[in-house]
Amino acid sequence: MQGGDGTEDEPLFRPYAVTGGRAEPNYHLAMETLVSSAPIMSDDLSLLTPEQEAIIMLCHSVHSVAEISALLRVPLGVARVLVADMADEGLVRLHLPRLDQGQPDLNLLERVLSGLRRL
Repeated sequence: MQGGDGTEDEPLFRPYAVTGGRAEPNYHLAMETLVSSAPIMSDDLSLLTPEQEAIIMLCHSVHSVAEISALLRVPLGVARVLVADMADEGLVRLHLPRLDQGQPDLNLLERVLSGLRRL
């Protein structure tokens, strides 16, 4: 993205600074995992980091971890760490596909396809 002075807009920090240098979440989080915001009080928003607040606002409608990464313009590893940490804190809900049934979840596939088309 171009800034007003013709220079590239770059983040003022390295993306992994927001994760404390961690590139992997505490547990496996697939990029197709769907994420939605958990109900939180508006007063609690002031305690969130800007990245957490952005994810909360974005996930008022369900998005995959890959979509969160793309829409926030952060590497997938950073998005995975942030989302996993937020899930541990009860800030977001994870909607994991049931892969043990032997057949893909048609609803999940339709949402992923819809998300890819929006990108």
